[in-house]
This record gives sequence, C-alpha cells and structure tokens, in this order.
Amino acid sequence: MTIQIEYEAEKELGIDYAVLANDVARKVLEMEECPYEVSISLVLTDNEEIKKVNEEFRDIPAPTDVLSFPMISFERPLDFSPVEEDDSYFDLDTGELLLGDIMISVDKVLSQAQEYGHSAAREFCFLVAHSMLHLLGYDHMTPGDAALMEAKQEQALNELGIFR
Repeated sequence: MTIQIEYEAEKELGIDYAVLANDVARKVLEMEECPYEVSISLVLTDNEEIKKVNEEFRDIPAPTDVLSFPMISFERPLDFSPVEEDDSYFDLDTGELLLGDIMISVDKVLSQAQEYGHSAAREFCFLVAHSMLHLLGYDHMTPGDAALMEAKQEQALNELGIFR
C-alpha cells in the first residue's frame, strides 16, 4: 500500500499523521479483505480550500471535514468487478490499484476534536477510516448504511487502540 500525502494547511496537526493514516488505511483494507495492493492520495488542507472543492464537486458552499473521491464506481461495496479487466485502474509502475483520493481539513480535525472531547489523533483517524470505507464503495445515504459504516469505523479504530 502506498499513501501519497500532501500537507497544504498552515496549521499543524501536532500528530504523526503519516503513520496514523497508514495504520488506519491498512486496518480498513485488512478488515474488508481488499484483494489488491492499493495506492491512495491524501491531501491535508484548510477550510478555505476544502470549501472550494466541496462547492465544485457537491454544490455545497461550505467547508466539510473530509471528502472522498473513489476511482472505482462501485455497484456495491467491495465489488471490484469493474477493475478486473481494465488496466487503467492500476498504477503501471507498481501494479497497485488506484483506490482514490482523500481530502481532510486540518481546521475541522482540530475544531471537531475539541467539540467532541477527544484528541486530534482520534478525530483524524476517524476521518481516514470513514473516507477509506467510501473509497471501497460504502456510503451512508440510508440509516442502515450509516449504521454499517459507523460500526466498521469504530471496529477499525478499536482494533488499533484508538478510543474516544
């Protein structure tokens, strides 16, 4: 697994975000039994930039905590059938599946950690887990889907010893 990280925010998270992102992404991939080695792009940005992207792609003119951009249009979670006969989903140099992109607002990580009464590390890890599930085809459009995602996020964090 490769995670390419760009840190564009001026504020510092004050955590080892690269190690945490790798640990959480690996745990989610392991739990979901992803059959491929994957490549992920992670951008850590600020509220101003994520607001622009959120408006451009979702028509919501407000900052959000995390945006996920899956490379695969899943019919259902973990249905990798679209990639099985299409090399364009893979990095030609590494053979890794290009799973998608994650954008996280450092401003939101810090403010939500304070709001929810836990550490910035826990909030960051929660957002990575949430986004990884989106990259694997999960969503939270129905109450049942939301409950499933929440359970999977909590399981990943609990197995890593990352608690509220």
